[in-house]
Amino acid sequence: MAVAEAGFVEFGEVFTRRWVVESILDLVGYTTDRDLTATTLVEPSVGSGAFIGPVVERLAATARERGVPFVNLENAIRGYDLQPQHVASCRALAAATLRAHGATDDVARQLAAAWIHTADFLIDDVDMPADFVVGNPPYIRADDLDDATEAAYRARWTTMWGRADIFVGFYERALAMLKPDGKLGFICADRWMRNAYGARLRALISDRYAVETLWQMHDVDAFEADVSAYPAITILARHEQGPVSMLDTTAEFGPTSAVEARHFSLSGAVEGHGAGWAGSRLNDWFEGHELWPAGSPAMIQVLERLNDRFPALEDTGGATKISIGVASGADKAYIVDTDADVEPDRLLPLVMADDIRTGVLGNAQRMLINPWNERGELVDLAAYPRLARTLAGHPAVKKRFVARKNPERWHRTIDKVYPGLAERPKLLLQDMKARITPVLEPGGLYPHHNLYYIVSTGWDLEVLGGILMSEVAEAFVDAYGVKMRGGTLRFQAQYLRKIRVPEPASIAPEVESQLRKAFRNRDRAAATRAAEAAYGLTEGTMSRVRNPLGDPAA
Repeated sequence: MAVAEAGFVEFGEVFTRRWVVESILDLVGYTTDRDLTATTLVEPSVGSGAFIGPVVERLAATARERGVPFVNLENAIRGYDLQPQHVASCRALAAATLRAHGATDDVARQLAAAWIHTADFLIDDVDMPADFVVGNPPYIRADDLDDATEAAYRARWTTMWGRADIFVGFYERALAMLKPDGKLGFICADRWMRNAYGARLRALISDRYAVETLWQMHDVDAFEADVSAYPAITILARHEQGPVSMLDTTAEFGPTSAVEARHFSLSGAVEGHGAGWAGSRLNDWFEGHELWPAGSPAMIQVLERLNDRFPALEDTGGATKISIGVASGADKAYIVDTDADVEPDRLLPLVMADDIRTGVLGNAQRMLINPWNERGELVDLAAYPRLARTLAGHPAVKKRFVARKNPERWHRTIDKVYPGLAERPKLLLQDMKARITPVLEPGGLYPHHNLYYIVSTGWDLEVLGGILMSEVAEAFVDAYGVKMRGGTLRFQAQYLRKIRVPEPASIAPEVESQLRKAFRNRDRAAATRAAEAAYGLTEGTMSRVRNPLGDPAA
């Protein structure tokens, strides 16, 4: 995944524990109670043989039980890897496993050579139709590829766009190889489920395939190396979408827990739980390119109901808008003290993350040099010599791409400063924070680019602030957003837009009053109780579904 064992970082390798491999094989149905000799399994990146070993064991055992000659198994497995030394070691492992099950040395070596090949799964001709594709695809950022390789990958696999890691391409090619009712089982970083770059892959799956099982394993010791990968086991299939077995886990989850969890996922049970895990079966899955949620299955069921019943935040309260503050491209030049040598009408009071870090609006004392006039046009530098002189005193200003592209407009900020925004009341949210903490700015300050803001013509912003500081609203960001190490949430616009809220007019006056009071008092518990009432949830719903695994740190 993101970090590999010493010596293998450039190949994005991380080696998977045996019990994880066994879980994936069981979940896709590669089990000895079926005739595996009549199937084809593909592994895109064999690595050290974590999957090849158990796969050959299961195949050989099935062949012996059914009396199928080993020599007939040439098309039963295909494995690929970029590194010849991995191919050699996996061939040796496969041959040794076959000999242990009674194959002759010649047949064992012949099959191992037929099964495992040196190849680039994303470019080379590896299009054997498959009943199963399993593995742990390499985790390499597109930025780490040479230009020619990246261009070749992106030209062939349309889901690889934006800042996609190459495992996105592995998903696309593996899915294309599946026969009808074929299944894919990967353990892989789950960032693509909740990032913009995964949109095309999510849409592809929604259009042509089905999600069968999703095990979230962010804190699980799933690999032989200590990695920061946010992994998930994902089982996809080439058939119509049906119910989905979803599992959330803690660090306590391990080999014994996995046996219990496999039984739950394969049994059709509606709910299950055990040491370090809780599971639920969802009736359907999310459609199109929309972000996929994470969290406890019980929480996701609640969010699914709220998604069906309530509009997105920007679709309520008349004109409601979520956006990010201004980026200058050279903050050391544009952000100044109140006594800066700039014409007074070009200094705009600025609010920054430090001004709201405590959860209340502090005494903002920084100013933005504003090169935009009240009509949204760049000012004439001849009319503002002090502004021109101050900005020109910072060489970084003219070195910015936006300045080099339009030298005559070198003094612009990267983002336009919108006339009238500073004067409007707004809710501010810091981008990275452990808990959702909206702060009311009553008007007069312009937000910096490390703050997101909400303005509305139809909301009482204190009432909306009460909803947003509740565990209900936070659950949307927690489920759909990408978490940083330590559980820090990202309150970016794309995640804030996932929050569903009641229409202002539908909230009872007494509930409005409770939300307003809770927001003013920074009382998250009171805000959650009032928000539950506004959403029509039973009081205490969020505490019950937010932490079903009993993690005291959650």
